[in-house]
Amino acid sequence: MKVVILAGGFGTRISEESHLKPKPMIEIGEKPILWHIMKYYSEFGYHDFVICLGYKQYVVKEFFADYFLHTSDVTFDLANNRMEVHNNYSEPWKVTLVDTGLNTMTGGRVKRIQPYIGNEPFMLTYGDGVSNVDLNALADFHKSHGKIATITTVNLGQSKGVLNIDENDSVLSFREKDDNDGALINGGFMVLNPEVFDYLKDDTTVFEREPMERLAAEGQMKSFYHSGFWQCMDTQREMKKLEALWQSGNAPWKIWKDDRKDLKP
Repeated sequence: MKVVILAGGFGTRISEESHLKPKPMIEIGEKPILWHIMKYYSEFGYHDFVICLGYKQYVVKEFFADYFLHTSDVTFDLANNRMEVHNNYSEPWKVTLVDTGLNTMTGGRVKRIQPYIGNEPFMLTYGDGVSNVDLNALADFHKSHGKIATITTVNLGQSKGVLNIDENDSVLSFREKDDNDGALINGGFMVLNPEVFDYLKDDTTVFEREPMERLAAEGQMKSFYHSGFWQCMDTQREMKKLEALWQSGNAPWKIWKDDRKDLKP
């Protein structure tokens, strides 16, 4: 199953950082939060990524083009115009980077990557949030109910879409949050069947509005409730919170082993 990551927005709420780079490339522990998300999926066996780009897309493309420079020791032989990579470690990833437009909305970005998905279910998440959600349980739950969409729901007071969910985990309605809500919200980490593309019109489609509202109204959306850690990075305060967790050595989303920490020159 491929993993689609939305990484094309402007990140205006964290503009102190995003004026230099796309928000998914803002670093936690000297690695982009996008990298953290991909490492997490990879630990569950998901290695095939399709990344929806827009704002400052070249930054993401250059990161992956020069990945060895970020992860390995290198010797530059300037006289002979050669580069030698030492302790060569690479991820088991296939990464497709797609220009989905500068001003395209979230649903439009997903619509544009349809040719790279084919007629298969796929994962979808945002490029600015980390969690310790059980992805295997999420995938199994999605397969079990046969509906088009499964979204991971979390109970946090964020300015995200609010969900009305019944006792059978069906999402009955989806709307924008207001100040009086303490309800479940969409935390990303979704699983979608290819029929979802029929709900997406063009670049102006906001996935979290009409498509989700329609899926909910038609009984085609299920909630996978996650009671554990979840954190998005909308603001500089949230970025500092994630950085503090990482530096503490107890980041809940960090479930992989450090591949190079014991390497000696």
